[in-house]
Amino acid sequence: MEEQIPFKNLHSREYSGHKKKVHSVAWNCIGTKLASGSVDQTARIWHIEPHGHGKVKDIELKGHTDSVDQLCWDPKHADLIATASGDKTVRLWDARSGKCSQQAELSGENINITYKPDGTHVAVGNRDDELTILDVRKFKPIHRRKFNYEVNEIAWNMTGEMFFLTTGNGTVEVLSYPSLRPLDTLMAHTAGCYCIAIDPIGRYFAVGSADSLVSLWDISEMLCVRTFTKLEWPVRTIGFNYTGDFIASASEDLFIDISNVQTGRTVHQIPCRAAMNSVEWNPKYNLLAYAGDDKNKYQADEGVFRIFGFENA
Repeated sequence: MEEQIPFKNLHSREYSGHKKKVHSVAWNCIGTKLASGSVDQTARIWHIEPHGHGKVKDIELKGHTDSVDQLCWDPKHADLIATASGDKTVRLWDARSGKCSQQAELSGENINITYKPDGTHVAVGNRDDELTILDVRKFKPIHRRKFNYEVNEIAWNMTGEMFFLTTGNGTVEVLSYPSLRPLDTLMAHTAGCYCIAIDPIGRYFAVGSADSLVSLWDISEMLCVRTFTKLEWPVRTIGFNYTGDFIASASEDLFIDISNVQTGRTVHQIPCRAAMNSVEWNPKYNLLAYAGDDKNKYQADEGVFRIFGFENA
């Protein structure tokens, strides 16, 4: 009998502060802080103690003039965070002071942002399917590329030599980096690919699609190893846990699926009340942050996110 992590006895905690729904949640590189980005035009930074109970302090990052659609932390610095907004700017913040240290004005409404694993570059995707790569130190664009197809979530591999684009055509475009020359086109799904996650161990990447499937790919062979079939709605967000053993996926289904990466079997489902926008595992512990379209009884946005994995609620 293989030993399962007993996810079933664990609890979720709720964090409220935003005035409108939360689009994005992300942990810093050491797993001590969580950032949330909201339609209310702010991001917030929360100090999370994995075994603590105390009241959680949060700081507000104010300055964007439209929805904060996605955010990501510097992979090498536990207090630097980048935010992408519909206001056409990308901003870099110091999470200790809450001050914006850099800002770049780009050409469109930004919806996706990711750091290169060595922390030197940030890639931003906008609603017009344009990709901009920023040099983090100067915070200036070093590459711009417009694609003639729908580009969704983007990611580097662990070494930073490959860059992945998920597309509305059901493909994953694999580019070499920094040249951005095409290496491969993977026919991944029968409908648009929405999200991508890189296994922290470096063996796999996973893709979530509008066809409701999550596919797992061997990164060295560029072959699909298996699919996860538990969800029935378009997959909006996926993520590997820190050991690479589990993958979480979420959609408009009213649960988050956690499956074993090797067997493809579900090990736990977290019930939720609304469609999910973002799931993110802590880089050091089995704590999963998740945020969605939660509404209160008056049908107004609740502006909450939750973290699953605590021993008590």
